[in-house]
Amino acid sequence: MARKKQSITIKHVAADAGVSLQTVSRVINNEPNVRPEMKARVQASIAKLGYVPSIAAQRMGGSRSYLILTLNDRDRTIADWRERQGTDWVDQMMLGGMLKCAEYGYRLIVELVDTHSDHIERELSAAIAALRPDGVILTPPHSDNPVIARMLTEHHISFARIGSLAEGPGFAMTMDDERAARLATEHLIKLRHRRIGFIAGPSDYVLSGWRVNGWRATMDAARLDTQGLLAEGDFSSASGRIAAAQLLDGPSPPTAIIASNDRMALATLEVAHERGLDVPGDLSLISFDDAPIVRQTHPPLAAVNQPIAEVTARAVELIIDERAGRPTPDGPIIVPASLVLRSSTAPPRGGRG
Repeated sequence: MARKKQSITIKHVAADAGVSLQTVSRVINNEPNVRPEMKARVQASIAKLGYVPSIAAQRMGGSRSYLILTLNDRDRTIADWRERQGTDWVDQMMLGGMLKCAEYGYRLIVELVDTHSDHIERELSAAIAALRPDGVILTPPHSDNPVIARMLTEHHISFARIGSLAEGPGFAMTMDDERAARLATEHLIKLRHRRIGFIAGPSDYVLSGWRVNGWRATMDAARLDTQGLLAEGDFSSASGRIAAAQLLDGPSPPTAIIASNDRMALATLEVAHERGLDVPGDLSLISFDDAPIVRQTHPPLAAVNQPIAEVTARAVELIIDERAGRPTPDGPIIVPASLVLRSSTAPPRGGRG
């Protein structure tokens, strides 16, 4: 029977180089106060043995944990997974965060937390005690939770708040949701639509309000009425169906609808088809998020593309820079979204916009 190959550990490197475990760890972590010849000896042993540093080895060299924690909304994430629809937003967040962490020798860990829970302090305290993260990335609606911000500040943990412009500690980061909604609305106005409906996200997400503000301000600037053209969902398919029906069954239905996420946009597309409406002939439709599935519908949906991977990668950089004592920017960090046009928008049929 073949003998299992022994794993190379930091102890093997220390023995081969003839140095202490702490010296190896300092070299791995690029810590100061290591003599050049000692550093070269350790690096030569690492190369010879094929050693890959572990989190445990990195932690030995100092106070850093080399872990960055992201907090996501528990209920909505689990609901998406159980419906087997996935959340491309979460996938992209993990992609950007994990790849950027890897560049710096860090690891990204995702925790699901209910921001409205009475036990949030206990849950977060347990996660902090177990993981000792160097930084935390907050996603909506956690980004504006003062309890979470206070706890992280008390523990001296660097953190970034995605989708938040609230004053206070942590790096405030947005994808300029108000501007994104303006881009979508302006596009439809240029196509000569006059009744443009909007399906908002839940009010506990601050960015939902920003998007509504962008839509409303653009409509007002064009002197277009918004009465009866706003409906609210909760980012779920079911809520999207209800909101779409509310708009389309009204006395003066819209000729175009902007939905605040892909799932509500897909639900709107279903409702339109059930009513015999042609998209985009009878109804133009624009989504937010731009998950792969919206490119495979009939017709493919125009969408606001949110650069969440880029935002999360930037959040990782900011946290690591702050931990290292490097300069970080003041004020909000904006990574703007863009509008991707596909065949779900067209001028209103017969000029009836």
